Amino acid sequence: MKLSAPTFPVFLISLVLTALAVASLYTHIPLVAGHAFWFAVGGYVLLALGNILRGW
Repeated sequence: MKLSAPTFPVFLISLVLTALAVASLYTHIPLVAGHAFWFAVGGYVLLALGNILRGW
């Protein structure tokens, strides 16, 4: 299996999801407050898929 760099939009969405999860630990973000763990997991899974799937 060859890995490739994720596209910029996939990387950016992953970064935003993970940053929201971390920021919700320090401040109250209504959409993220109860689901911060899943936002972080989603960001990292998206980043992993961007590395595994070519051109994604």
